[in-house]
Amino acid sequence: MASFVNISSSPLMSRSCPLPSLPSRSVTARTQFKKGWCRGLRVKCMSSGANQDAESESETTTSSSPPYPSLSSSSISTYNWCAALGGTGFLETVYLTYLKLTDSDAFCPLGGGSCGDVLNSDYAIVFGVPLPVIGIVAYGFVAALGLQLPRKNPFGIGESNGRLILLATATSMATASGYFLYILSTKLSGASCSYCLMSAFLSFSLFFITLKDFGLQEIQKVLGLQLSVAFLVIAALSTSYGTSAPASSSLAEINLPYFTSEITTPSSPFAVSLARHLHSIGAKMYGAFWCSHCLEQKQMFGKEASDILDYVECFPDGYRKGTKIAKVCADAKIEGFPTWVINDQVSKVVMHLCFSIFSSFFTSDII
Repeated sequence: MASFVNISSSPLMSRSCPLPSLPSRSVTARTQFKKGWCRGLRVKCMSSGANQDAESESETTTSSSPPYPSLSSSSISTYNWCAALGGTGFLETVYLTYLKLTDSDAFCPLGGGSCGDVLNSDYAIVFGVPLPVIGIVAYGFVAALGLQLPRKNPFGIGESNGRLILLATATSMATASGYFLYILSTKLSGASCSYCLMSAFLSFSLFFITLKDFGLQEIQKVLGLQLSVAFLVIAALSTSYGTSAPASSSLAEINLPYFTSEITTPSSPFAVSLARHLHSIGAKMYGAFWCSHCLEQKQMFGKEASDILDYVECFPDGYRKGTKIAKVCADAKIEGFPTWVINDQVSKVVMHLCFSIFSSFFTSDII
């Protein structure tokens, strides 16, 4: 009975392990049954207690966690991409702004001489502000947001508001890039600009990367915001180019009589050979008498070679209000000068590239 008393005197056993009533048996059998019964129940009771402690600890941990969830790895990756792409666009627009301020020629490996024509056109200015300057502000702002959003309270606006601002900015940049690509393909047909294409790539990449960070339900909520931003951008650009049209049309008031420019440089053997080849394949150069680039190309050919070229003057009667471009130029769909038509293909780049490569030979007798 001593061992039985020791077992039953445990506080845990007295509270958690009730014994069933047993029929009258021997003391030894009764004692062994009590030991087995309580040993089994004791394991169960202790396990139940451990589960309760774990649940209690889980509730404590949950209650002590911060009220706002931490940033996910996907969000951080999105912000890093935005900072990287924004920084790249910032450097590009800084370079283009430098070219604009110093009146330097742009290095354009893929666009030949068209890059400078596009960057110096009327479409490169919005409300009197050069596009590269606007690009500096836009790309710099995106890069700054990408660096600050992983922090707890970026710029004091909160992460949720920061994400909306980032999406709206990326939407406006992508819309503007799409509009400029439309201008490049319609108003400046035949021209190419690698910087314009790079900027479009950066803008669309920023837009899709930012949009991907939003879930489907969030996208549906902010769709109205995106459409409003896109509409405002298109309206602003259309208004800017529409108001700038009368200023450029004031050139129509000028009465400019036709004149000829003398070619003073001598032709090299290579220039004469090239001019004869272009003449043999029916290549034609379309230009205007006031066009400085047309005169520059003729000077690079030289006097003898220029006489061999098939040059078409698009304003043989001068330029004044109401003057229309010559029919032969209109039929060839000439929109800028100089334009070369080689094998029925309109090109503003081929001859510039040719001159860039062989310009050193045009003024020499090496070949």
